[in-house]
Amino acid sequence: MDCPDSLEGVRWIVDAMNVIGTRPDGWWRDRHRAMTDLVHRLERWSLAEQVDVTVVFEQPPVPPIESDVVTIVHAPAAGPNSADDEIVRLIGTQARPDDVVVATSDRTLADRVRSGGAAVVPAERLRNLIDPR
Repeated sequence: MDCPDSLEGVRWIVDAMNVIGTRPDGWWRDRHRAMTDLVHRLERWSLAEQVDVTVVFEQPPVPPIESDVVTIVHAPAAGPNSADDEIVRLIGTQARPDDVVVATSDRTLADRVRSGGAAVVPAERLRNLIDPR
């Protein structure tokens, strides 16, 4: 699925590092700043579009990043694909997974998300929505 025509009632789950990594803007030199910038962009977009957004990190950001606008979660245990597992778990908790859109370009995660009934939007597409070039 591509971006839905209407964002009303859609819950977005964001594969954080996948979205951050869509642009070679030096994010790797200051990962925390990149994570904070992503959350701030998601907050502005969420408020403007009136959408529910959850951003998923592999590990808890240090220092913590807080938001009253978007939900910030992290995988309960660090490890390979831990954020992916958390995203799939979150989809499984939804009463209507067909109202969930996951922003990721990870093919394996995208297949798992679709198997759970949710839709997928490429990470770069979301990045362009929240941070136009």
